[in-house]
Amino acid sequence: MLVSILITAGAAAAVPLERRQSSIPSSIPSFVTEFAPIFRLHSAELYMPSDIYTHIANTSPYLNLTSLPPDSYPNPLTLSNLDQLNTIQNSNSGNDIYLTSISDPTTSPRPAYLHGTTPDPVTHATPNTTASTIITVLKPNSTLDAFYFTFYSFNDGGFYPSFAPILNIGNHVGDWEHIMIRFVHGVPAKVYFSQHSSGQAIPYEAAEKYENTGRIVAYVANGTHANYKDTGDHDHTIPGVELPEGPVEDYTDDQGLVWDSTIDAYWFEYEMESGRFTAYDDGEGDATPVNFLYFDGKWGDMRYPEDDERQECFWGIEGLCRYSGGPTGPKDKDLGREGVCPDGEEVCEALGGI
Repeated sequence: MLVSILITAGAAAAVPLERRQSSIPSSIPSFVTEFAPIFRLHSAELYMPSDIYTHIANTSPYLNLTSLPPDSYPNPLTLSNLDQLNTIQNSNSGNDIYLTSISDPTTSPRPAYLHGTTPDPVTHATPNTTASTIITVLKPNSTLDAFYFTFYSFNDGGFYPSFAPILNIGNHVGDWEHIMIRFVHGVPAKVYFSQHSSGQAIPYEAAEKYENTGRIVAYVANGTHANYKDTGDHDHTIPGVELPEGPVEDYTDDQGLVWDSTIDAYWFEYEMESGRFTAYDDGEGDATPVNFLYFDGKWGDMRYPEDDERQECFWGIEGLCRYSGGPTGPKDKDLGREGVCPDGEEVCEALGGI
């Protein structure tokens, strides 16, 4: 049943009523749920899946580093009107808008909302939290790509180099990741795992399956939430190329909580030619909010300048800054891609003949 609930998140700001899509619509192709990924979080993970609307409620729109006047945008911002930020004057059609944390995200401890919601160890759901957006894209030759997007309010970049971890770099507010499964005639064929600015693609047959089901397992890296096909240490010094070891590594294990992102998710279809998103609704209650998907800005703070006391860029190198900028949303992840890897992603690692 589709319901509306009042969202709260610990000490996070209270937010008004917003509809949550808490069951799987009957109009979704059955294979999209039958083969949906299961996420295995790292046993030391501190920043859990986060409610998308609660994140919006705990941020304020900035034009780059400047706070916008409250009368210049819809207030409060919701999943249904977030796209109106694209019309802000001099914002580069919204591309220069940053959803900036109202509470300082650099404090210790960090604001409660950044820690998200811990999945239930029995049901594998995130109670009262919608941290998943699942988008299907119909393509030629009886092909359908299903994008399983996951959202976290904070990305903990970790300490580097791996052999002497002294530099804490790459932290940022807001974190969108995804698994894409390509179906041909309703049969899963290939899988893409997003990892930082690139990713890895493998045949479906090569992916680990969860407890004798057809659902692949995605191992989520500690802090960074990059998705991997297996456990262990994963070098990502060169984007899209995983070497046996290296100075910049992610870490996954099989001892953490299991998260089934389909239990609480927003479900949409994307039409490539028109660029339109349509919610999968069963006609019960209010319509699922969709306009947040059209937002062209960033889902976190802009990278702090070096003269900001919160920032530290080691040796003055931009790529080695303690804090980086927030990410773009699902719309910007090449939903219309021809290959399994995003088109033009030259560093995507394709395995198994993909």
